[in-house]
Amino acid sequence: MIDLLVVDDHTIFRAGLARLVSDEPDIRVTGEAADGNTALAMIRSHRYGVVLLDINMGARSGLDTLAAIRTEQPRLPVIMLSMYVEAQYARLALRSRANAYLSKDVGPDELLRAIRFVAGGGVYVTPALKLDTWRQAPALGDAPPHRALSPREMQVMLKIARGVPLTEIGVQMCVSVKTVGTHRTHILDKLGVSSNAELVQYAMRHGLVD
Repeated sequence: MIDLLVVDDHTIFRAGLARLVSDEPDIRVTGEAADGNTALAMIRSHRYGVVLLDINMGARSGLDTLAAIRTEQPRLPVIMLSMYVEAQYARLALRSRANAYLSKDVGPDELLRAIRFVAGGGVYVTPALKLDTWRQAPALGDAPPHRALSPREMQVMLKIARGVPLTEIGVQMCVSVKTVGTHRTHILDKLGVSSNAELVQYAMRHGLVD
């Protein structure tokens, strides 16, 4: 039996996933969490087979939570879920050592297939994606500039684009504000922008944030 921990800040979404797997003979939801800190506490006290983790939550993002999970339980299978277009986030999630990346509009059959696959030790990518593509170094030429960002820089960029202050980003990522500032400088340079306002415009133009 595969015990699932569903981590998402939307109660209806968590309930929907529980209903989805309720008829499956080998999968069950045994834990729900609305935020990353609660999820980490639950992981420490219960043995889960797979974690379904939303990439976009409140104070502690899914990527930050994933990093903490990997520190404590590097072999625990984690499937990242997102409402964002796969092409913008799959590479970041996989390079951050997620076992799978799925958009929230994926079909039920594919979600169940991914759960079973990662529970068995695999890394699952939807047919529309090729794992090697996302794990290679960013392509040159026509690739958008954000493809050259490291996973850490991408996390910082997304937080800045959502209006999170640098001091709060440091708290969330457990680094100094000076380190965040250094990341910001590198991000602006790689994106070819000169301010946070231009960074936000860039992120919106490329569909990285709403």
